[in-house]
Amino acid sequence: MLLKANCKINIGLDVLRRRTDGYHDLDTVMVPVADLYDEVEVVRAPEDRFRALGLRIDCADGDNLCMRAVRLMRERYAAGPVAVTLRKRVPFGAGLGGGSSDATAVVLAMNELFGLGLPEPELVACAAALGSDTAFFVRNSPQRCTGRGERMVPFPLDLAGRTLVLAKPAACVSTREAYAGVCPAVPAVPLGDRLLRPLDTWQAEVKNDFEPSVFAVHPVVRTVKERLLEAGARFASMSGSGSAVYGIFEAAPDPASLRMPGGTELFLSAL
Repeated sequence: MLLKANCKINIGLDVLRRRTDGYHDLDTVMVPVADLYDEVEVVRAPEDRFRALGLRIDCADGDNLCMRAVRLMRERYAAGPVAVTLRKRVPFGAGLGGGSSDATAVVLAMNELFGLGLPEPELVACAAALGSDTAFFVRNSPQRCTGRGERMVPFPLDLAGRTLVLAKPAACVSTREAYAGVCPAVPAVPLGDRLLRPLDTWQAEVKNDFEPSVFAVHPVVRTVKERLLEAGARFASMSGSGSAVYGIFEAAPDPASLRMPGGTELFLSAL
């Protein structure tokens, strides 16, 4: 079974408070990016195997979220052994949820391969056990995510017809690094209310709370955001804990207008 494990962006990300369990309460809207994805192939096999192709991954094979998903499905449902092949295209250390999407793809594939017939709430619970972003990819549609990211409600976000430009500078930001510098605060106006206002108000009102500390350590990320706005983006923001930045354009921009720092990768996708 071959699945496309697409990435996501965060439109607004409020870090509200630190919790007693060490996590943080968040408020964010996650949106799938259909045209940038990893390929995850999962097939029955005599024993568990994992192979990674494409972009280098930053952990040992056994620690990869795909194999953690395999072990979870075996522990919970006695699913059999599988061979997983990951063709990696989504950059890591980017705030795009690529690893989370890969893990959710394994959960969904094993549900089908072994005829488990799990309902959506149980699939969401399985994915949420693997990380904060993973549950989103079960639904893979615009969702307002709260708690540590695992509580979801559909969000009426209409960006149809616009173009998304994703820019990934050479810098990578670890989740731990991003959280170490964040200053939690509860905004006066909830994120959901701000995102229901016209798109032209978002740049002034919709924030990613990780940006100040990430920009201070990695100024190239700030530069990428500024270049997207200079090129005509209606809204630009860092995604998740960074370092990828995206711009929402009315139409696909002229590539010559996207003057990015050296080493920056660009991806375009329809919204």
